[in-house]
Amino acid sequence: MTALRQRKGSRGKEPPLGVSEFQSQQSNCCTDHHPEKILHGDWSWGAIIWTSIGWSVAVGLGLLCCIYVATLHENDLWFSNIKVEREISFRTECGLYYSYYKQMLLAPSIQEGLSDLIHDNLTESKRTINLLQRMNIYQEVFLSVLYRLLPIQSYLEPVYFYIYTVFSLQAVYVIALYLTAWLLSGSWLAGALAGVWYILNRVDTTRVEFTISLRENWSLPFLALQVTAITCYLRPQLTALQQKVMVWLMYVTTLCFCLTWQFNQFILLVQALIIYTLDCADFITTTQVTTLYLVQVSGLLSVWLLQFCNSMVLGSLVLSFIVAVLFIRHFQSGLKTGSLPVRLGKLLLHSAMVLLLTLTINYLTKKALQLRSDEHIFKFIKSKFALGPTRDFDASLYLCEEAFGLLPLDTLERLAGTLLLYPYIFTLLLLSGTLAVAALQKLSRTKVGSVEEKKGAGEGRAVAFRPDVAYNVLHTLFFGLLAFSTMRMKYIWTGHMCAVAAYGVCGTELWTLLLNTLRCNSKVMLRLVRYAVPLAMIACLYYKFWPKLMEELSELREFYDPDTVELMTWISTKTPKRAVFAGSMQLLAGIKLCTGRVLTNHPHYEDKDLRERTRQHQSFSIQ
Repeated sequence: MTALRQRKGSRGKEPPLGVSEFQSQQSNCCTDHHPEKILHGDWSWGAIIWTSIGWSVAVGLGLLCCIYVATLHENDLWFSNIKVEREISFRTECGLYYSYYKQMLLAPSIQEGLSDLIHDNLTESKRTINLLQRMNIYQEVFLSVLYRLLPIQSYLEPVYFYIYTVFSLQAVYVIALYLTAWLLSGSWLAGALAGVWYILNRVDTTRVEFTISLRENWSLPFLALQVTAITCYLRPQLTALQQKVMVWLMYVTTLCFCLTWQFNQFILLVQALIIYTLDCADFITTTQVTTLYLVQVSGLLSVWLLQFCNSMVLGSLVLSFIVAVLFIRHFQSGLKTGSLPVRLGKLLLHSAMVLLLTLTINYLTKKALQLRSDEHIFKFIKSKFALGPTRDFDASLYLCEEAFGLLPLDTLERLAGTLLLYPYIFTLLLLSGTLAVAALQKLSRTKVGSVEEKKGAGEGRAVAFRPDVAYNVLHTLFFGLLAFSTMRMKYIWTGHMCAVAAYGVCGTELWTLLLNTLRCNSKVMLRLVRYAVPLAMIACLYYKFWPKLMEELSELREFYDPDTVELMTWISTKTPKRAVFAGSMQLLAGIKLCTGRVLTNHPHYEDKDLRERTRQHQSFSIQ
């Protein structure tokens, strides 16, 4: 039985702003210390110093988060003291993924290690599989090669190199959220508040300290960076060079995200729906829409090549959807013309045609490729929403897991306790309402001039809405709905939630509305509350949570699982090296890591034959 044992001991007045200027505040959102200010040629000492402080705070918060989760991991397991239990602490699929990092390091050479992964006959008995094609383990391959090449073997153990890399990605995650909030609000105080909220809501923003090898811990930092790049790309007044840099950054981050998580196609599908919505409402230009779609397609096709032409990529819904959208839009040139009822009718017809063509392309692709590897995901979705049989074996494996259930309401209580939920809700309601009004006005326009399209959405009109803000509003709405439907997906939502809430506190929109209501709106007052309120909130959070963090960091435990240690020792010493083991998927992953023995099945479930083998084993064990 596994236990965490307690260890002994411890460790002049401005003119008022009119209501009509509320929307114009978005496009003039306090650029006093905006990250782009230097890029636009402002090399004044004030801009340099203020921007440098902002970047320093970003790096500092990222390092703080990294050290925080690393310390929690050490204190919870006493990782530096345990030896045999280290590998056992990599539970379920975490152990399976880490075993390939270990296998690469134990190989006589990098070439032989790669060959063993490409022609693997240990993970599934009586089958030789290409692990680089089947699983998302390029990160383990990359780290193992890097560890071999760097001169660090004498003072850094391989396991520490691995876990420190994952913890360092948390620093990247925090910096990405920081930059997104900074870009949206124009104030690096928003980034600081977003980083503080991410750290304080650790229980709901990450689980990296006890599930180090999970694919999401590798991929979500890259997704956050991609959102930052998209936010910057959709900002107005970027030069041609800056746009090219952002496009390449979007491609690289999309590639890294897709390469490190098997659920990438479903996340990109949600993102593609966001882009589609922005396009239909005319918030972004045709060039921007096409570029964003092509970035997604390029990332997916690059992963398809790197994963030895993995058919699941070509059979993904997101790829079929993008092809359908681009194809139909090419033949519907008059989609954005006409009165409001006419345009709404055209959009409904357009959406129906896109949906029909998407399903047709996806069906034909899967038939041509004989692809059935991802059908368990759709069985799970159908069963979850009572659209199909609820007693299906594959669906039941997911439905019986708490992580794939609905989001518990106590999550909202915890988010409210850190002062995150309330500003988030107010910001979301205000921006969603404004977004809806702006969309209706855009759809009501009978003509769309080329000059307007070149200027982009939201410049100089009565109801203006910045495209970067529109994207982030829809992003948090779509992924919020996904999080409420499936608890495991909340880690995509809650991190971005911190950036949106920080934007609401430090941006101009909420304060302009409130100050106009109180009839005391002026430029001085607006600037005062935008700086004073986030500083007061950070001070309040420090006063309330710093003692709790120190108490949490002083709690020392020890990983204690003598039964599993005895089992792994017996298997290693008393069984042949080519012995085959059957059992639960969770236990077999540990056996693969600790003993290197051959398995019958494992937790990586994206294969039809493996699912059938698992079902047969389960039926046999019940009998």
